[in-house]
Amino acid sequence: MHILEPLAKSHDREGFDCGSQPLNLFLRHTARQHGERGISRTFVLVEENAAPPKPILGYFALNLCQIKAESLTPDEARKLPRDVAGVRLGRLAVATTFQRQGLGKTLLIAAMEKFLEIFHSAGGIGLFVDAKDEAAAHSDEQFGFVRLPSNRLELFLPVRTIQTALASPHG
Repeated sequence: MHILEPLAKSHDREGFDCGSQPLNLFLRHTARQHGERGISRTFVLVEENAAPPKPILGYFALNLCQIKAESLTPDEARKLPRDVAGVRLGRLAVATTFQRQGLGKTLLIAAMEKFLEIFHSAGGIGLFVDAKDEAAAHSDEQFGFVRLPSNRLELFLPVRTIQTALASPHG
């Protein structure tokens, strides 16, 4: 069984390889520093009973963000103040040996759940992501993300979409 944990020293960051050097390097060299400095929080998926150093199956990083309402679609921007708060899904990666097994979806659902925790404490209009390329943007759209008119590689998942998705039995 897999469990989600905040990134800690007990996790094997050096052994993680998702096939993308920038994502590997972020996890190895930057994620813990960002966590300690309050820049972002990284969560890792590990086997429940793994002994340290625990192999990382996948991870995601979240940080708070501020968005100009005018950068949203007209429907989303309606009745919002000029600047609105949200949460950015800064990174999401699955180890190569575990890709194509549904762990990316598992991590995205976990990120949505973390967003709702933040939403209930502090608000926020949704989850934002910067797609690395057109293929990634298309993949994000399959999960309900909407492209922002101001930047076609920046996508947005509104809070109501997250609430609906997590309330459904298929999650």
